[in-house]
Amino acid sequence: MNILDQIIQRKKEEIEFSKSKISVQQLKDSAFFGRKTYSLKETLKTKSGIIAEFKRKSPSKGIINDQSSVLDVASAYQKFGASAISILTDHDFFGGSPTDIYPIREHISIPILRKDFMVDEYQFYEAKNMGADIVLLIAASLSVSQVDEFTDLAHTLGLEVLLEIHTEEELQHYNKNIDLVGINNRNLKDFRVDLEHSVRLKNLLPKKTLSVAESGIYSVEDFMYLKEKGFDGFLMGEYFMKNEDPGNAFREFALNVTI
Repeated sequence: MNILDQIIQRKKEEIEFSKSKISVQQLKDSAFFGRKTYSLKETLKTKSGIIAEFKRKSPSKGIINDQSSVLDVASAYQKFGASAISILTDHDFFGGSPTDIYPIREHISIPILRKDFMVDEYQFYEAKNMGADIVLLIAASLSVSQVDEFTDLAHTLGLEVLLEIHTEEELQHYNKNIDLVGINNRNLKDFRVDLEHSVRLKNLLPKKTLSVAESGIYSVEDFMYLKEKGFDGFLMGEYFMKNEDPGNAFREFALNVTI
């Protein structure tokens, strides 16, 4: 069983526990559930293109930064020009929590991506409840029909969808209703990074598809290379979070890339 399989198995257990504690109707009754969401498709046009991530740890790297405040980091990301903020809400493997989005939502006026392993309808109501604007659908963990169904549900709730792919076969998961396609530079099954592979996949997408380069962007040179190849967005977390002050690391990076 690879790491992705382990994560999905554990995720399903977590969801069943959550369902036993909080009903969908209770999620719908939250203050954030009725709010108008922000659009990543729009902010990509006017800001840096960077979806700056708050991430405490990962299965491949272990602890990255478990000291920084999510509110301090998110506020700095917004201040210095991030197009959106990604918050990892998986606990066991990434050290996150759904509660990480609640304390920042009222302070942040750019889109927030709930980055998690979405495998059940319940999680979409959770995402709306906590104040997210975008959800991530990982093709490697879903069937084509699930992507279709979850995309429809997300849109019903006013959430945008970022579909993540890594292989040519996963292009089959794409449908015309998907808002953005993320191409993971890192293979979730063995964690190898290959920027050239991502560029090849991007070139196979339908024209005018908004594309996001995800993970494994470790330098200004990596960023500029992917930008020159036509990527519209760039999801980056570890590059900033490995610093004592992630917000300042983002500021310095933003000053060194062509916006």
